Amino acid sequence: MELIKKISFVLTIGGLNWGLIGLLGIDFVSMLFGPMTILARLVYVLVGLSSLYLIFDHSCEVHEVVKTRA
Repeated sequence: MELIKKISFVLTIGGLNWGLIGLLGIDFVSMLFGPMTILARLVYVLVGLSSLYLIFDHSCEVHEVVKTRA
């Protein structure tokens, strides 16, 4: 499970790509793999899934902390 968390953390660096898109209009993933190629879409899907995993993992950790304090 720790490996999944580490991989997810690395993939959420994709948020930097969104920052570049918002600030400068530069899509780094498209520059690397081409606009909406299968590989680029795969990167976007993996980044999204990683973000969801980390959100749910974090909410479970917060829930456990609250539960142990009560």
